[in-house]
Amino acid sequence: MKHLYYGIASWLMVPVALVAGLRLRARTTRLHPPHGHPFGRIGDGAEPAYRILVIGDSSAAGVGADRVEETVGPQIASVIHERTGACVAWRSSGSNSAICEELRDHVVPNLEREDYTHIVIAAGTNDAKNFLTARRFKKGFGGLLYALRAKWPKARIVWSPVIDMRTVPSLSPVLAHVLEMRARIINHVGHRLCPERFALVAPRLQPPDPSGFSSDGFHAGASGYRYWAELLADTLIGEDSGTPQASDARVRAAE
Repeated sequence: MKHLYYGIASWLMVPVALVAGLRLRARTTRLHPPHGHPFGRIGDGAEPAYRILVIGDSSAAGVGADRVEETVGPQIASVIHERTGACVAWRSSGSNSAICEELRDHVVPNLEREDYTHIVIAAGTNDAKNFLTARRFKKGFGGLLYALRAKWPKARIVWSPVIDMRTVPSLSPVLAHVLEMRARIINHVGHRLCPERFALVAPRLQPPDPSGFSSDGFHAGASGYRYWAELLADTLIGEDSGTPQASDARVRAAE
């Protein structure tokens, strides 16, 4: 019932959110992904124990970081290597402004068929800020889960829910409040779909302070990507050991 309230309330506040959004866009410098190859390997070994694909929007592409090594994909690999000593291969496939249905239709079909052991989905933020309905997100995100499972049936799939928008420093309090309502709708749907379609939900990203954000105040910087990578690495390692870090209680709290 509360998500019905979020939907109605956020739509009623669209005019206010639109004005705040246009002001934010006017004063914000548009950042680009760092240059470099979107793949790599950390550690020694003839065959990597982990082969990780990170697919998603601009956050998966590493917008806000100065170097590829600072983005979330290689930082997940680095954390896992540090904690387990395993050789880890990583591949990032991020598309600026992408919503889940675009990833499903245009990214997944064109990715090389590597033998990935883990797939991290970093998407949903654009679905939230573009005011996609719960039904449309369900179709897009649900289809993305199906497409990933069909192409990589052996891979473990982990979704990172939409960040707590109230922690994003570039957003005004009003805009953050409206977008947080949309994010909760998206996260509610995602939490329901993932268990049905053989995916795990990672803990929701709630940065402790603004220092982890980049100069635009919206995307992560190097330290922010590291913090996020540690949360995701916890989930991947815990899932491999049979004790997933994203417990039912944490999932409910993140909704």
